Amino acid sequence: MKAIVLQGETGKAALVTDRPAPKPRPGYVLVDVKAVALNPTDWKHMAFVNVKGAVVGCDVAGVVAETNTGYKKNWKVGDRIMGFAHGGNSLNLEDGAFAERVALKADMAIRIPDSLSFEDAATLPLGLVTVGQGLFQEMGLNIPTPDVTVDTVKPNGETILIYGGSSATGTLGIQLAKLAGYTPITTASKRNFGLVKSLGAVAAFDYSDPAKCAAEIREYTNNSLKLAWDTIALPEAAKICADALAPGPGATYGSILAIKSPREDVKNTFSLAYTSVGEGVNKPHTKSDPKPDHFEFIKKWMAVAETLLKNGQVKPHPKRVGKGLEGVLDGCEEMKAGKVSGQKLVYAL
Repeated sequence: MKAIVLQGETGKAALVTDRPAPKPRPGYVLVDVKAVALNPTDWKHMAFVNVKGAVVGCDVAGVVAETNTGYKKNWKVGDRIMGFAHGGNSLNLEDGAFAERVALKADMAIRIPDSLSFEDAATLPLGLVTVGQGLFQEMGLNIPTPDVTVDTVKPNGETILIYGGSSATGTLGIQLAKLAGYTPITTASKRNFGLVKSLGAVAAFDYSDPAKCAAEIREYTNNSLKLAWDTIALPEAAKICADALAPGPGATYGSILAIKSPREDVKNTFSLAYTSVGEGVNKPHTKSDPKPDHFEFIKKWMAVAETLLKNGQVKPHPKRVGKGLEGVLDGCEEMKAGKVSGQKLVYAL
């Protein structure tokens, strides 16, 4: 089969045509891929975590090709499915999403509702995992109830800053924080203000002038902001969040990577999507024993997310669709060069 495979050298990945299909194993279903989507972690694995022979890629949508044992969710051959795959996994080289057939952890995969195309569905899995871990598991925010709607949700009076609101994870963070009762504000480039506000952000701030951005957030929140979640995870993002949060103890800064807030009086949390599978992680700067509790949490969270999607309460990220795995490497280069904003690159197979 075709697959995008890391070559073991910095920046080197290749489209191969003779990759063996993944083998069935307990807890997983095999999926014939219909669409994949790109994330920053994909090009970063090519550049910095290049494990020779590993399939890369995380976001995938397709149809169940083969069922197995070791899971509770009722999957049948032919079911439309989307899920998160651990691309670039040194502990299991076949785990990535950028291939014609992939293995997905069955109990944390999501049944695609009829209202979503494969291309739309492919934009969602990694973002949903990341939001679940970041906001609800690590920061401890209230989880939306499965039957909540944007019309019935009761605001709890707490404001949260979603830093990087026009990223694929950011747009989901805005929507899901709002469904959980929080009032989301966000940062974005001015050209994406309309997007983030259409998804529920009550205010958007331009991050291009960091000092001004933080000052405007402080003024808007009357210097009372206690919650910030960073979907960009760079030192300059952490600095803006730190400057925007209220002074004194009691504030929390969460991030999608292990970025530390420059303020000692701020509680730090971070998450890593790869631990959600409940298996070990072995990367140059991140090593983790299996975390079955992470898998149990995300399994329950993805069931909530599946219902919210089925009920039309979560919108997928804007996408730009290309054709075939052949376009993935060019797309990764485009992302690496910072040329993608406010949209997700998707490739239909």
